[in-house]
Amino acid sequence: MSYPRKLVLLGATGSIGESSLRVIRKHRDKLQLIGVSAFKNAAKVSSIAHEFGVSKVHLCQTPPENFQLPQVTELISGHQALLDLAAWEEADIVLIAVVGAAGLAPTLAALEAGKDVVLANKESLVVGGELVMETARRTGARILPADSEHNAVFQCLQGQPDKTLESLALTASGGPFRDWPVEKLNQVTPEQALKHPNWVMGPKITVDSATMANKGLELIEAKWLFELPPEKLHVLIHPPSVVHAIVQFKDGCSFAQMSPPCMTFALQNALLYPDRFEGVEEGIDLCNSLDLSFSPPDLCRYPCLKLAIDALVEKGCAPLVFNASNEMAVEAFLSNRIGFGDISNIIDRTLNLFEHRSFKSLEELLILDNEARTLAESLIVQVS
Repeated sequence: MSYPRKLVLLGATGSIGESSLRVIRKHRDKLQLIGVSAFKNAAKVSSIAHEFGVSKVHLCQTPPENFQLPQVTELISGHQALLDLAAWEEADIVLIAVVGAAGLAPTLAALEAGKDVVLANKESLVVGGELVMETARRTGARILPADSEHNAVFQCLQGQPDKTLESLALTASGGPFRDWPVEKLNQVTPEQALKHPNWVMGPKITVDSATMANKGLELIEAKWLFELPPEKLHVLIHPPSVVHAIVQFKDGCSFAQMSPPCMTFALQNALLYPDRFEGVEEGIDLCNSLDLSFSPPDLCRYPCLKLAIDALVEKGCAPLVFNASNEMAVEAFLSNRIGFGDISNIIDRTLNLFEHRSFKSLEELLILDNEARTLAESLIVQVS
């Protein structure tokens, strides 16, 4: 693919969007931002539109009266307009940085249009992995993983023959409560959960990191991206967040990918693949000592991770139900409606009470997702 690559960025005002904009600023001659979407942050979207001169802006919520865009920028709204932006003929590549299951429909729209998708929305594969992968195979579109862990695996596999991957391990810092007594975890406040020791991320994924639900979601995502069974997908606690993944091949050799805990490294690799250019941030100083310690996670400390692994093994709509109930529970926790320990309890009860059924289409999937959210909300009401 020649430069500049015309880029549509969905979810431009979140933490992933902000990191993506830093990569674009660094490589303006290689990446041309032509369209963006955001949920409600009109002021930030306006700033982005003026800075980059984007052609189209999508907002999910109605902007305030004083909202201003450049004359060259068209404001669009509505769900179909978002899907049209994801499938826009002008785009060479679409970066999906929308939070949660809301990223699935635009991901499918972009892939259906044959666009290369830089995927920073793990829930698209967790909820609709079979639909997403089948669409990519049918249209020939590429999925370039932008999560730091999956991008690390992706980098380690470059130049390796197909079918030689034996297993992989995704690393996790363990979150801010890694060393807390387990009995004290019920006292965690939203303010404490939002203070990640290494990464700067949005509220939802930061809480997911504290519960390790995010690592469970990433295992499910890895199953689809790298076609490995659950027993060959692992998690390792690695407090410094310097090693992002380790892959082992059939001959017993292992590769690891290392970079500082900053999303610009993975995003730049995906956006400019297969080329490498000067990065936004400095890399690791190999002259300094590195902490390369690893340990298995304590599933009693991280029940959300255990529930995600169970959902991965169960297959069917279990991953969808896990994701939906987790999203509802995290939102309730951040609103002080439930406690930190209630998050895993809500997920567990939703998984046990839900009428698990198969689905074959996006429409059927969305019905199941809505039912799971409704059930989770009813359980949250009982707790709160």
